Amino acid sequence: METLEQLCEAGASFQARGYAFGSTGNLSVVEDGRVWITPTGGSLRNLAPERMACLDLDGKPLNANKPSKEYPFHLAAYRGAAGRARALVHLHCTHAVALSCLETLDEREPLPVFTPYYLMRVAPLAVLPYFRPGSGELADAVGAAAAAHDSMLLRNHGIVCLGATLDEAVDRAEELEETARLWFLMRSLPGDLGRPKLLTAEERGEIERAFRSKRG
Repeated sequence: METLEQLCEAGASFQARGYAFGSTGNLSVVEDGRVWITPTGGSLRNLAPERMACLDLDGKPLNANKPSKEYPFHLAAYRGAAGRARALVHLHCTHAVALSCLETLDEREPLPVFTPYYLMRVAPLAVLPYFRPGSGELADAVGAAAAAHDSMLLRNHGIVCLGATLDEAVDRAEELEETARLWFLMRSLPGDLGRPKLLTAEERGEIERAFRSKRG
């Protein structure tokens, strides 16, 4: 029950802080070979442990609650990550969605690297083409990206962030949205304030080496 309470708390926190709205967004965790996922049609504000849907990793229902329509890409992500991920956060947060809708988005580096935290928690950020929400094509794309990415930007849709724990997935989603917010803020500053300073290749390399060492 503790795991389900954590899911409820995370959902309510996202909603209260404006990371989610209406009935958008869904969260899941894997525990003992079972996937607990937020239910379809409800707000993250009103989650309750007894309303969580439960599936096995092949999608077989293990209780009577109906999961989010996005459950196929949750399952695909866990399979693609091959045991690396145990939690997933999917949000339609404002600045990240705005980023996903930019026609001129550089998909090789969708966000400039302003801070070490973006490198430590988010990068590399995969950009996935637009597919209809809930579709098999979207699930396939997320599953393929999950083999090498913990963070994904879904074109004209939202974000997917994976984590070894729910806290890690939540932190990753928050950092991605905050970096997107900073990027739009920087773009709106008048030119006389100067261009934003990005981390240099040397600074990025130092962070990446230290972070890889820490993870290893």
